[in-house]
Amino acid sequence: MPELPFISVIVPCRNEKKYINSLLNNIDWQDYPQNRLEVIIADGMSDDGTREVLSKFISKYKYLTIIDNDKKIVPTALNKAIKISKGDYIVRLDAHSIYPSNYLSRIIEVIEETGADNVGGMGITKPGNNSIKAEAIALAMSCPFGVGNSSYRTTTNKKEPLEVDTVPFGCYRRSVFEKIGYFDEELVRNQDNEFNERLLKAGGKILLIPDLKIDYFARENFIKLWKMNYHYALFGPLVDKKLGEIPRIRKYIPSLFVLSLLIPSILSLKIRKARYITYFSALTYLICNFYVSFKECKKRKNFKLFHYLIWSFVTAHFSYGIGFINGAIKLLSKNKTIVCNLSR
Repeated sequence: MPELPFISVIVPCRNEKKYINSLLNNIDWQDYPQNRLEVIIADGMSDDGTREVLSKFISKYKYLTIIDNDKKIVPTALNKAIKISKGDYIVRLDAHSIYPSNYLSRIIEVIEETGADNVGGMGITKPGNNSIKAEAIALAMSCPFGVGNSSYRTTTNKKEPLEVDTVPFGCYRRSVFEKIGYFDEELVRNQDNEFNERLLKAGGKILLIPDLKIDYFARENFIKLWKMNYHYALFGPLVDKKLGEIPRIRKYIPSLFVLSLLIPSILSLKIRKARYITYFSALTYLICNFYVSFKECKKRKNFKLFHYLIWSFVTAHFSYGIGFINGAIKLLSKNKTIVCNLSR
């Protein structure tokens, strides 16, 4: 029987004391042979006790390496880890998630059988805590009205691997990085999407395994949800500029909605009838929001979620729309430095 390929698991993290212990135990429970893997944690100079947790594990697990990421951003963490890794395949994991015990073995099996360049599983969004608010946010982030047609969040009733435009926490062939380069360190956020679009443009193949499910913990309150969506959207225009094209229409919908409210409101200062466009856009949105929220609550027989679900959609849509518009303004004004609050 041929020897299994050696794989490198890389994890960018910063101030993840709440989750890092579970992640490391989760990796230890994998059914992939530990003598055929290495785990590289690129820590962004954590100051919340994460490093103390990591130090307890490093003496226990010989396959674990911890490196410093002094720039404290995800793309530099990924690139530093990839450059010192030894695996035939590179698997990127996230501390906010729980992976099935066969995650590593399954993605390696599929990538070797199919010849794909990147393979990953479904992201099942879970509440960040036990509150009704957190449950509503998780529901909004797994609903097509909340996240569009993102395959890895919304695909159901499928078993065979599907060709998609991106996957969470994927497994890459090492040759991918030799062919198209590394993650773009100018992109504090959205570096995964840009990298995967670049991979597709180079003729690569990305596969989603629908029945391989990852539990991902969403942000637990509206402030954190706003910050996350805003910062991802903020870098969207820069991604488009780097790619030289508009890759996915879905990401423009929130900003178009915000503009449909903003522009007519400004025009109404001189053209009073323009305000009716704002009224129409707002009313249409509210009807859709109330309908989807009611439908989702009815499906789950839990109308305690209704109020929070409405506000979860509003927060997600407005934060993303405003972030994207702001990113476009900064780019058009030739402001090369996009300042971003990286707090989670």
